[in-house]
Amino acid sequence: MANTSKVYFTDFRCPSFRENLQQKLARLIMTAGFGDIDMDGKFVAIKLHFGEPGNMAYLRPNWAKVVADLVKDQGGKPFLTDCNTLYVGGRKNALDHIESAYTNGFNPFTTGCHVIIADGLKGNDEVEVPVEGGEYVKAAKIGRAVMDADVFISLTHFKGHEQAGMGGTLKNIGMGCGSRAGKMEQHNSGKPFVKQKLCVGCKTCTKICAHDAPTITDGKATIDTDKCVGCARCLAVCPTDAIQCTWDEAPTILNKKIAEYTKAVVDGRPCFHISLVMDVSPNCDCHGENDVPIVPNVGMFASFDPVALDQACADAVLAQPKMLGSVMFDKDTCQCDDPFKAAHPDTNWEACVEHAEKIGLGTRAYELVKI
Repeated sequence: MANTSKVYFTDFRCPSFRENLQQKLARLIMTAGFGDIDMDGKFVAIKLHFGEPGNMAYLRPNWAKVVADLVKDQGGKPFLTDCNTLYVGGRKNALDHIESAYTNGFNPFTTGCHVIIADGLKGNDEVEVPVEGGEYVKAAKIGRAVMDADVFISLTHFKGHEQAGMGGTLKNIGMGCGSRAGKMEQHNSGKPFVKQKLCVGCKTCTKICAHDAPTITDGKATIDTDKCVGCARCLAVCPTDAIQCTWDEAPTILNKKIAEYTKAVVDGRPCFHISLVMDVSPNCDCHGENDVPIVPNVGMFASFDPVALDQACADAVLAQPKMLGSVMFDKDTCQCDDPFKAAHPDTNWEACVEHAEKIGLGTRAYELVKI
């Protein structure tokens, strides 16, 4: 088929003792062309979500081990990675983040490779990467370790999302690889502000700001938005999390920024993408809890094209029946056939794949190859 990308698919059936699910995933990945990537002696980033402590829907470390083992079989040096979160939680700095990863089972003994938090201790170790064709982002702020890798692989838990609508490959890469300042740029159309009751007047923000935006008055900090450039350095170093940002970007613009951040990450180097459509929770794995899946488990998908992959996974979810007992049957949900919009009526997940295709990240047209 002309002008299409191949997306490889297999279900979760294992009717024979000859192959388990991990072996089936390995066969899918290799059939999709994973073995054609030159990884010999190369640093290989495997981007995934470690799951907020308390969440039970995140991908288990067994899946990551499959990918890491295949990388090592080809002479590569794999590491698991993610960037720190913008919100306050179990993954807001590298130490808490690694501890959360270990708590959820991601350690060298279970996965065969190390965890590296890409944007450093406080979420401000970043690289500004130009976005070719970017309409909203000219230079994305990406975690340094992600950009230092020679090969980039995404391993995605496909799910719903309360702001983007859909948490697929593009969301995993674009938002996930942004530093704390990068995440703020995607979520926020304005500047950070100080929550006064949390501020202790320690002056840490004034010391790190290169533009003299924060000032201390009567023991409390304020930020001059005319001077602020939105770098989020103050947000990263505030010891009491008093400096915060408003989550005010419109869903459509948020998704377009996610697409542009994804393009910054993948341009100019070998990349490969894997998405598991299972435990399709209505919300992100950033939640410290998870709800009943909105549809039944579908299967495993893999492709070199992240746009085609997200579109194929979305189409597969749209074709599923609603999961009995899930949010899909709540009276206050949108009564529509799209489970992502039913769970979060104000979101617009199509904006991400449409914009990603527009800026040359991939194509929405795909050929589904079943194995």
